[in-house]
Amino acid sequence: MKKMAIIHTSAVSLQDLTTLCQEIMLEVEIINIIDDSLLAEVKRNNGITPAVISRMCRYVQSAESLGVDLIFNQCSSVGEAFAIASRCTAIPTLRVDEPMAEKAVSLGTRIGVIATVASTVKPSCDLIRTTAQRLGKEVVVQEYLAAEALDILMKEKDVDKHNQIVLAMIRRAAAENDVVVLAQGSMITLLPYLNEMPAPVLTSPRLGIERAWAMLQEKG
Repeated sequence: MKKMAIIHTSAVSLQDLTTLCQEIMLEVEIINIIDDSLLAEVKRNNGITPAVISRMCRYVQSAESLGVDLIFNQCSSVGEAFAIASRCTAIPTLRVDEPMAEKAVSLGTRIGVIATVASTVKPSCDLIRTTAQRLGKEVVVQEYLAAEALDILMKEKDVDKHNQIVLAMIRRAAAENDVVVLAQGSMITLLPYLNEMPAPVLTSPRLGIERAWAMLQEKG
Protein backbone atom coordinates (compact mmCIF):
# COMPACT_ATOMS: atom_id res chain seq x y z
CA MET A 1 0.00 0.00 0.00
CA LYS A 2 1.24 3.49 -0.89
CA LYS A 3 1.76 6.03 1.90
CA MET A 4 1.42 9.81 1.72
CA ALA A 5 2.20 12.34 4.44
CA ILE A 6 0.21 15.58 4.54
CA ILE A 7 1.67 18.55 6.43
CA HIS A 8 -1.13 20.79 7.75
CA THR A 9 -1.01 24.19 9.43
CA SER A 10 -4.56 23.82 10.76
CA ALA A 11 -6.92 21.04 11.71
CA VAL A 12 -9.59 22.87 9.68
CA SER A 13 -8.27 21.37 6.44
CA LEU A 14 -8.07 17.84 7.81
CA GLN A 15 -11.61 16.69 7.08
CA ASP A 16 -11.82 18.21 3.59
CA LEU A 17 -8.56 16.62 2.46
CA THR A 18 -9.40 13.30 4.12
CA THR A 19 -12.70 13.23 2.22
CA LEU A 20 -10.97 14.06 -1.07
CA CYS A 21 -8.34 11.38 -0.49
CA GLN A 22 -11.03 8.79 0.19
CA GLU A 23 -12.88 9.84 -2.97
CA ILE A 24 -9.90 10.03 -5.35
CA MET A 25 -7.26 7.65 -4.04
CA LEU A 26 -7.39 3.87 -3.80
CA GLU A 27 -5.63 2.06 -0.96
CA VAL A 28 -3.35 4.89 0.15
CA GLU A 29 -2.38 5.26 3.80
CA ILE A 30 -2.52 8.92 4.86
CA ILE A 31 -0.28 10.22 7.64
CA ASN A 32 -1.28 13.67 8.90
CA ILE A 33 1.27 16.02 10.48
CA ILE A 34 -0.41 19.09 12.03
CA ASP A 35 1.33 22.16 13.47
CA ASP A 36 -0.98 25.15 13.84
CA SER A 37 1.86 27.29 15.21
CA LEU A 38 3.38 27.50 11.73
CA LEU A 39 0.61 29.63 10.26
CA ALA A 40 0.39 31.78 13.39
CA GLU A 41 4.11 32.59 13.12
CA VAL A 42 3.86 33.33 9.41
CA LYS A 43 0.94 35.71 10.05
CA ARG A 44 2.82 37.52 12.83
CA ASN A 45 5.85 38.04 10.61
CA ASN A 46 3.97 38.46 7.32
CA GLY A 47 6.07 35.70 5.81
CA ILE A 48 8.13 32.63 6.58
CA THR A 49 10.91 32.76 9.19
CA PRO A 50 14.03 30.64 9.81
CA ALA A 51 12.13 28.88 12.61
CA VAL A 52 9.28 27.97 10.25
CA ILE A 53 11.75 26.61 7.71
CA SER A 54 13.52 24.62 10.43
CA ARG A 55 10.30 22.99 11.66
CA MET A 56 9.19 22.26 8.12
CA CYS A 57 12.52 20.51 7.46
CA ARG A 58 11.98 18.36 10.54
CA TYR A 59 8.47 17.40 9.42
CA VAL A 60 9.74 16.44 5.97
CA GLN A 61 12.47 14.33 7.53
CA SER A 62 9.96 12.75 9.92
CA ALA A 63 7.73 11.85 6.99
CA GLU A 64 10.71 10.34 5.20
CA SER A 65 11.54 8.23 8.27
CA LEU A 66 8.00 6.81 8.15
CA GLY A 67 8.63 5.44 4.67
CA VAL A 68 6.12 7.54 2.76
CA ASP A 69 6.00 7.64 -1.03
CA LEU A 70 4.94 11.30 -1.27
CA ILE A 71 4.99 14.36 1.00
CA PHE A 72 2.13 16.82 0.43
CA ASN A 73 2.01 20.38 1.79
CA GLN A 74 -1.50 21.64 2.53
CA CYS A 75 -0.88 25.33 3.24
CA SER A 76 0.00 27.99 0.66
CA SER A 77 1.31 30.38 3.31
CA VAL A 78 4.21 28.02 4.14
CA GLY A 79 4.71 26.87 0.56
CA GLU A 80 8.08 28.58 0.24
CA ALA A 81 9.32 26.94 3.46
CA PHE A 82 8.13 23.58 2.15
CA ALA A 83 9.97 24.16 -1.13
CA ILE A 84 13.19 24.68 0.84
CA ALA A 85 12.52 21.66 3.06
CA SER A 86 11.89 19.53 -0.02
CA ARG A 87 15.59 19.79 -0.83
CA CYS A 88 16.28 17.72 2.31
CA THR A 89 14.70 14.58 0.85
CA ALA A 90 14.76 12.44 -2.27
CA ILE A 91 11.10 11.55 -1.76
CA PRO A 92 8.70 13.26 -4.21
CA THR A 93 6.97 16.33 -2.77
CA LEU A 94 3.97 18.40 -3.84
CA ARG A 95 2.55 21.76 -2.80
CA VAL A 96 -1.26 21.79 -2.79
CA ASP A 97 -1.38 24.83 -5.07
CA GLU A 98 1.15 23.72 -7.73
CA PRO A 99 -1.44 22.04 -10.01
CA MET A 100 -3.79 25.01 -9.61
CA ALA A 101 -1.02 27.41 -10.64
CA GLU A 102 -0.28 25.33 -13.73
CA LYS A 103 -3.94 25.22 -14.72
CA ALA A 104 -4.36 28.96 -14.18
CA VAL A 105 -1.37 29.71 -16.41
CA SER A 106 -2.80 27.40 -19.09
CA LEU A 107 -6.17 29.21 -19.04
CA GLY A 108 -5.09 32.82 -19.51
CA THR A 109 -2.59 35.62 -19.14
CA ARG A 110 -4.50 37.76 -16.65
CA ILE A 111 -4.78 35.89 -13.37
CA GLY A 112 -6.55 37.15 -10.25
CA VAL A 113 -5.51 35.80 -6.85
CA ILE A 114 -8.05 35.93 -4.01
CA ALA A 115 -6.93 35.68 -0.37
CA THR A 116 -8.22 36.55 3.09
CA VAL A 117 -4.83 36.04 4.78
CA ALA A 118 -2.16 38.59 3.85
CA SER A 119 0.68 36.11 4.33
CA THR A 120 -0.79 33.89 1.60
CA VAL A 121 -0.74 36.54 -1.13
CA LYS A 122 2.99 36.73 -1.89
CA PRO A 123 3.77 32.98 -2.00
CA SER A 124 0.66 32.31 -4.10
CA CYS A 125 1.47 35.06 -6.60
CA ASP A 126 5.14 34.11 -6.71
CA LEU A 127 4.23 30.49 -7.44
CA ILE A 128 2.05 31.54 -10.38
CA ARG A 129 4.80 33.77 -11.77
CA THR A 130 7.51 31.10 -11.47
CA THR A 131 5.13 28.52 -12.97
CA ALA A 132 4.46 30.82 -15.93
CA GLN A 133 8.18 31.38 -16.39
CA ARG A 134 8.82 27.63 -16.31
CA LEU A 135 6.09 27.08 -18.91
CA GLY A 136 7.33 29.92 -21.11
CA LYS A 137 4.29 32.20 -20.69
CA GLU A 138 3.95 35.84 -19.74
CA VAL A 139 1.22 36.57 -17.22
CA VAL A 140 -0.11 39.51 -15.24
CA VAL A 141 -1.06 38.60 -11.67
CA GLN A 142 -3.55 40.81 -9.83
CA GLU A 143 -3.88 40.52 -6.03
CA TYR A 144 -7.21 40.74 -4.19
CA LEU A 145 -7.10 40.68 -0.38
CA ALA A 146 -10.26 40.47 1.74
CA ALA A 147 -8.67 40.62 5.19
CA GLU A 148 -11.89 41.88 6.77
CA ALA A 149 -13.62 38.64 5.76
CA LEU A 150 -11.21 36.60 7.86
CA ASP A 151 -11.76 38.88 10.87
CA ILE A 152 -15.50 38.40 10.56
CA LEU A 153 -15.09 34.64 10.33
CA MET A 154 -12.66 34.36 13.26
CA LYS A 155 -14.14 36.97 15.62
CA GLU A 156 -17.84 37.02 14.77
CA LYS A 157 -18.08 33.41 13.52
CA ASP A 158 -20.36 34.74 10.78
CA VAL A 159 -19.80 32.34 7.88
CA ASP A 160 -22.51 33.87 5.68
CA LYS A 161 -21.12 37.40 5.97
CA HIS A 162 -17.60 36.08 5.31
CA ASN A 163 -18.83 34.30 2.19
CA GLN A 164 -20.67 37.38 0.91
CA ILE A 165 -17.52 39.52 1.16
CA VAL A 166 -15.31 36.94 -0.52
CA LEU A 167 -17.86 36.21 -3.25
CA ALA A 168 -18.16 39.92 -4.07
CA MET A 169 -14.39 40.08 -4.48
CA ILE A 170 -14.39 36.93 -6.63
CA ARG A 171 -17.04 38.44 -8.92
CA ARG A 172 -14.94 41.58 -9.30
CA ALA A 173 -11.79 39.57 -10.02
CA ALA A 174 -13.62 37.32 -12.48
CA ALA A 175 -14.79 40.38 -14.42
CA GLU A 176 -11.24 41.77 -14.59
CA ASN A 177 -9.22 38.62 -15.35
CA ASP A 178 -9.11 35.54 -17.58
CA VAL A 179 -9.03 33.19 -14.59
CA VAL A 180 -9.27 33.49 -10.81
CA VAL A 181 -7.52 31.35 -8.21
CA LEU A 182 -8.54 31.03 -4.57
CA ALA A 183 -5.27 31.12 -2.65
CA GLN A 184 -6.54 29.27 0.41
CA GLY A 185 -7.79 25.71 0.34
CA SER A 186 -10.35 26.57 3.01
CA MET A 187 -12.26 28.53 0.35
CA ILE A 188 -13.38 25.20 -1.12
CA THR A 189 -16.64 25.77 0.82
CA LEU A 190 -17.49 28.50 -1.73
CA LEU A 191 -17.54 26.06 -4.66
CA PRO A 192 -21.36 25.78 -4.85
CA TYR A 193 -21.57 29.55 -5.47
CA LEU A 194 -18.98 29.80 -8.25
CA ASN A 195 -20.76 28.26 -11.22
CA GLU A 196 -21.98 31.47 -12.88
CA MET A 197 -18.85 33.60 -12.64
CA PRO A 198 -17.69 35.36 -15.86
CA ALA A 199 -14.31 33.58 -15.68
CA PRO A 200 -13.10 30.18 -14.41
CA VAL A 201 -12.49 30.08 -10.64
CA LEU A 202 -9.97 27.51 -9.40
CA THR A 203 -9.45 25.99 -5.96
CA SER A 204 -6.43 23.97 -4.94
CA PRO A 205 -7.52 20.94 -2.84
CA ARG A 206 -9.09 18.73 -5.51
CA LEU A 207 -6.49 19.57 -8.16
CA GLY A 208 -3.76 18.93 -5.60
CA ILE A 209 -5.07 15.55 -4.47
CA GLU A 210 -5.68 14.46 -8.07
CA ARG A 211 -2.06 15.30 -8.91
CA ALA A 212 -0.85 13.50 -5.77
CA TRP A 213 -2.76 10.36 -6.79
CA ALA A 214 -1.26 10.52 -10.28
CA MET A 215 2.23 10.83 -8.80
CA LEU A 216 1.66 7.84 -6.52
CA GLN A 217 0.43 5.76 -9.45
CA GLU A 218 3.50 6.70 -11.49
CA LYS A 219 5.69 5.21 -8.78
CA GLY A 220 4.18 1.80 -9.56
